[in-house]
Amino acid sequence: MVAFLAYCLTVTLKHRLQRLAPWADASRRPGKAGTLQMLDVVLPTTDGRRLVMPRYTEPDADQALLLHQLDLVLPQQPPPRIAARTSGALSVPLRL
Repeated sequence: MVAFLAYCLTVTLKHRLQRLAPWADASRRPGKAGTLQMLDVVLPTTDGRRLVMPRYTEPDADQALLLHQLDLVLPQQPPPRIAARTSGALSVPLRL
């Protein structure tokens, strides 16, 4: 199911790019957008909890142009959250 959804997203993005950004090199389209990444920066606290800061990479000039042409806006960086420890396992993260 996940693979099929990824395929659908890829085909939809390809068609939107062909329509809205025909100048973009077709062979580089998927690779350019694929370099945007989301990651979690995890910092331990002195009381045994972890500060988790989800972040995505900032788009370079080509990616920003593609996002603009596709009329897509990246969301604001998510707020940090604290993950509490309970009996050695992490519980559900607490929002700050």
